[in-house]
Amino acid sequence: MHILVSIIHISVCILLVVIVLLQRGKGASMGAAFGGSSQTLFGSSGPGTLLGKMTTGVAVVFMLTSLWLAYFAVHKGSSVMQGAAPAPIEQPAPVSPPAPAPDKN
Repeated sequence: MHILVSIIHISVCILLVVIVLLQRGKGASMGAAFGGSSQTLFGSSGPGTLLGKMTTGVAVVFMLTSLWLAYFAVHKGSSVMQGAAPAPIEQPAPVSPPAPAPDKN
């Protein structure tokens, strides 16, 4: 199940990037690249409604798969460090008293 959701999540990520890149920017239109206006490329209603609804739907699926993967990553029940041996406790070295300073007389 985890692998299936991961595959769906990666596919949705790629699809979301493609859909966002297809949308019209402030100064340029997608239809200008194909020799026409964007209104004739995506129909008379323009790309706003179709691509906007697709972006919303894909974003919802992306968020749901993200939450699912995050929840089950935390509540897996096992840890990577579960079978590791505990770190050895090191004893500090004994501190010797400082040597007396030699007399100069």
